[in-house]
Amino acid sequence: MSTKPIFVATHPRACSTAFERVFMTQRATIQCVHEPFGDAFYYGPERLSDRFEDDEQARVDSGFSQSTYRTVVERLEGEASEGKRVFIKDIDHYLLPPAGKPASIAPSLRRIKRGVGTANSDNHAQANGVNGAVNGTVHANGHATAPTNGVTNGTANGTNGTVGNGVANGVSGVNGHHDTNGTANGTTNSVSHRPYPYDTPAEPGNPTVMPREIQERFHFAFLIRDPHFSVPSYYRCTIPPLDAVTGFHNYDPLEAGYDELRRHFDYLVREGLVGPRVATRPDLQVENCGAKETVHEICVIDADDMLDAPAPTIEAFCKSVGLPYDPSLLTWDTQEDYDFACFCFEKWRGFHNDAIESKALVARQHKHAVKTEEEFDAEWTKKYGPKAAALIRKAVDDNMEDYLYLKQFAVKV
Repeated sequence: MSTKPIFVATHPRACSTAFERVFMTQRATIQCVHEPFGDAFYYGPERLSDRFEDDEQARVDSGFSQSTYRTVVERLEGEASEGKRVFIKDIDHYLLPPAGKPASIAPSLRRIKRGVGTANSDNHAQANGVNGAVNGTVHANGHATAPTNGVTNGTANGTNGTVGNGVANGVSGVNGHHDTNGTANGTTNSVSHRPYPYDTPAEPGNPTVMPREIQERFHFAFLIRDPHFSVPSYYRCTIPPLDAVTGFHNYDPLEAGYDELRRHFDYLVREGLVGPRVATRPDLQVENCGAKETVHEICVIDADDMLDAPAPTIEAFCKSVGLPYDPSLLTWDTQEDYDFACFCFEKWRGFHNDAIESKALVARQHKHAVKTEEEFDAEWTKKYGPKAAALIRKAVDDNMEDYLYLKQFAVKV
């Protein structure tokens, strides 16, 4: 049975923090790590997001302005050394460039091959920094100053090949092919003010900035939720009064996260890092899987299934990833539980209030009532106004195909 760190890959507002609280009850044997890669994605010198690009003070105030993908990986390695099973819950699009841009390996994770006779060929490159400075100065954190010859980040690392194409039951991935990027992201006088695109090589077919050799260290599982519920939930966190707490002052549809989760899922299947067996689904045959024998079965949890039937859903998840199940996992009503949750969720204030105040994961009394699309539109218009409702509607429609693709793999209990 696997003892690798569990990496639950999800998208925003998938009830993932409530899911995470289940495993935070097992502090003696499980070391939970809450959304670590957001530090590098939003704030650090290798940041992929533009959300705080024009607010350097916010990046500094976050405390993560020097966080790179390598420092996050090193932190996870340190957590694993404590002797507990590591449980990571993270937003999967933190590992992928936004808007379907082709990926290349994060500079701090770049693996260089030493010359003949040189030991330690697995050392990671700190040279070339984030923007691949030429004749520039490289700092210890991997961020390079602007080069003296004025050339930085002019083009994006060739082509990323073909991604997607994971086929299951005749359903193929969307966004299967990305063109070469060719254009620097936000340039002035040929000098990029943004870390991405990186001047680093791509791994063919890898849609993330994390090398395959690092991804092999994790036991991946997946958590999803219907965009009809996740999208308006995220939107609510970006408007008053919550935006004053979250610090997210606009809704960005690119942060919905379904496209990235699907492409990464397909990559993991193709590479044989998950599959071909699907948890609780012996009837389901997964095609185009790089593994003939199952090392880590595909485990996808739908949040609404979990809310309707928490005990059997959590039990199925535990069985799939190799954790002992006990009904006590579903209750966290002590002051120690509360204090621990407050500490873990501090950096993402405002996003996790409901999960912090919860006491247990209990089955909801009534399943979601089936609504027509017109009824959803009317509900969003009443809550947020017609302009916001139109924005929510477009985001929901744009992500439904990817959600339904992933849902076909969801556990059944």
